[in-house]
Amino acid sequence: MKYEITGKPGAEAVVLSAGLGGAAAFWKPQMAALGEHFRVVAFDQRGTGRNAEPLPEGYTIAHMADDVVEVLDDAGIGRAHFIGHALGGLVGLELARRHPARLGRLVPVNAWAKVERHSERCFDIRIGILKSQGPAAYVAAQPLFLHTAPYMAEHDEKLDAEIAHGTAHFQGEENLLRRIGALRAFDARADLASITAPTLVVAAKDDLLVPWTASQKLADGLPDARLWLTETGGHAYTVEQPEPFNRAVLQFLLGG
Repeated sequence: MKYEITGKPGAEAVVLSAGLGGAAAFWKPQMAALGEHFRVVAFDQRGTGRNAEPLPEGYTIAHMADDVVEVLDDAGIGRAHFIGHALGGLVGLELARRHPARLGRLVPVNAWAKVERHSERCFDIRIGILKSQGPAAYVAAQPLFLHTAPYMAEHDEKLDAEIAHGTAHFQGEENLLRRIGALRAFDARADLASITAPTLVVAAKDDLLVPWTASQKLADGLPDARLWLTETGGHAYTVEQPEPFNRAVLQFLLGG
């Protein structure tokens, strides 16, 4: 697995795990702020970006958590904090279940213990676009599920560039469907009470893709969790409004 480490040499490590797109670049708005205090470990998830390869049938969130351990082992990092967005948040929960000794503090962003039916409807729509119109249409529709309308209206050129890049570097239909299958199959509800890592569950109330109540259920089921909500910012709140998110996460990771 290819990865990069930036930030403060010798400091505690924090791993960043993106959502369904899998790209480390998703966390660009957080890199500098986190890097002032931590070694920041970022990587494209297996099957995407710089780690593009065909994923095997039956690929799961557990496999993704094992990929994180592989990165930590290769980097010589015994224990790290973890920030995961949506699917990436599930990877963090699985890491807490499978490898608790490797995990410090956990920050799942717009994540869930078990996917909501509403989210599955959204994935069905996106899969339908992919199968009927192809990758370019799928990528072009993606901002509708990630961002708020005001943000999209104010960032036409940025979104056009992201759509062009996403189309050119599309992870492939089979990989995408297997990654969606992995998040759909994930169910951590029975194990939440045994996850003892201090956790900050983050959600945006206007997230179109994942109801914020899924995060509330997640926080309620964890023994050492607090819920941090924002009124607006959409599914990609970390991109739309990075400053308040960065402040809240840094305060949490630094022990506040």
